[in-house]
Amino acid sequence: MQRIILLVTCLSISCFVSSSFAQGFRLAFHAGANMGKVEGKSFSDEFQLGYHIGIAPEIRISKKWGIQPELLFSQTNTTTSSEFKDIYKISLNELGDVKLNYLSIPLLVAYRPVSFFSFQVGPQFSILMNKHDTFLENSGNAFTKGDFSLVGGAQLNILRIRLYGRYGIGLYNINDIDNRDNWKSQSVQLGVGIAL
Repeated sequence: MQRIILLVTCLSISCFVSSSFAQGFRLAFHAGANMGKVEGKSFSDEFQLGYHIGIAPEIRISKKWGIQPELLFSQTNTTTSSEFKDIYKISLNELGDVKLNYLSIPLLVAYRPVSFFSFQVGPQFSILMNKHDTFLENSGNAFTKGDFSLVGGAQLNILRIRLYGRYGIGLYNINDIDNRDNWKSQSVQLGVGIAL
């Protein structure tokens, strides 16, 4: 918990310090849907609905370029596949639903070719908040405590309203059991934001 508080504090300070040097600063609140899945033989190949909510400081560096560091709580839902039992020799009575709750920190570069539209791309660091909740009985943790992804998307800027869509792909294996199956996250985010 102390790490989270320190992280939030550092992010807030850096945003406000950066804003003093930037040409413009706005704080936006974001919320929306996550369509997520974990890629790997052990999980269903279907995207499942989750959600995200958080803050997104918008720091304009020039007329067309900006930085958007965000702090989001996001949920990814998935289901184990029948192959999970075969790979790990674990007797599951039925396919298990898995909820992964992350504190996600996308560090996006925004390019705004026109005032009402922007492209965004950058890395996303995610910290698993429910690491100790496991769908494996009498087992260790199934997922690593963090994830690193690449995120890209577009955003409509209509006055103070932000409508955005993004695609994120995990770059690291989040399997914390062993290396028999490679698990990588994928997500599609659709959301709305309100800038102050």
